[in-house]
Amino acid sequence: MSRRRVIVLGSTGSIGVQALEVIAANRDRFELVGIAAGRNTEALARQAGAAGGVRSALGVDEAVALVREVDADVVVNGITGSVGLAATLAALETGAVLALANKESLIVGGELVLAAAAPGQLVPVDSEHSALAQALRAGEHGEVRRLVVTASGGPFRGRSREELAAVRPEDALAHPTWDMGRVITTNSATLVNKGLEVIEAHLLFGIPYDRIDVVVHPQSIVHSMVEFVDGSTIAQASPPDMRLPISLALDWPHRVPGVGAPLDWTRAARWDFEPLDDETFPAVALARHVGELGGTYPAVYNAANEQAVDAFHARRVPFLGIVETIRRVVESHVPGEPTLAGVLAAESWARDEADRLLAGGVNG
Repeated sequence: MSRRRVIVLGSTGSIGVQALEVIAANRDRFELVGIAAGRNTEALARQAGAAGGVRSALGVDEAVALVREVDADVVVNGITGSVGLAATLAALETGAVLALANKESLIVGGELVLAAAAPGQLVPVDSEHSALAQALRAGEHGEVRRLVVTASGGPFRGRSREELAAVRPEDALAHPTWDMGRVITTNSATLVNKGLEVIEAHLLFGIPYDRIDVVVHPQSIVHSMVEFVDGSTIAQASPPDMRLPISLALDWPHRVPGVGAPLDWTRAARWDFEPLDDETFPAVALARHVGELGGTYPAVYNAANEQAVDAFHARRVPFLGIVETIRRVVESHVPGEPTLAGVLAAESWARDEADRLLAGGVNG
């Protein structure tokens, strides 16, 4: 079996680092041929040296050039934020399998990304969507009744809106399960991340929004489930370790032996499942509404969130002001054409509108 040639974008981030670990531990399966990072020049240089001087790139434009110039079988897009859209489209143009951790590019690009992707070319890295992809292999598309996306609930599970009013940036970064970057960890605290994942699930698997549910599962062992028309529910369960979904995306649909530890069935364990509190955490319901509107609305939702998250960490807006900012920007949006130019224009408008609202002060 020939080795798969892999490019890792966002190589110095959490997903990128773990992807490099999987590749290094399985040199019989994978060959690293390129890496790219946004700003961390020192870490990028260390990674390039450790990998034997592979081609490296700094910045989004160089990353796109790397994808176009270096022959690869798989491109891992671990860039954070909608800035990763150009790299997603470039990877799809090359014909390489796109291992997509950069959910924002799919959500913002929407139909543009789906139109550019050949069947089987787009493989999710998110643990929830990897779980759905695995469970969906248990039946035909027409046999699916609903998708059930699990959520840890983040660091503020069980709190009231009144209690959330005073949380600080450092509180939002104290995720109980996953070690992620600032934006994704904050999105998990607001549940914006779960809202984005609902949109992503719809785009990846073609299931209508009214048949995609979110359930809170604080142990983060069951990563998502598929309910079939005969009443059977297939769940994917494993310890919370991103190396498993990363390895699957690198070699889909094949499994990489020994990449993660299995569950220990000799010890008693408890798995809890709770309904999502939409009143306290309205980000998911808002994302579902945005997804149903389609067009440029998902790009606006994502861009407004990125601006609000930055403002929250700069202590210019309270925690509840993040989702309130998104809501106001979405309500003010006049949809444009869902072309690449239209999406980029909508994003730019949303960032400006969010900044204008944030400058005036936004509370929850």
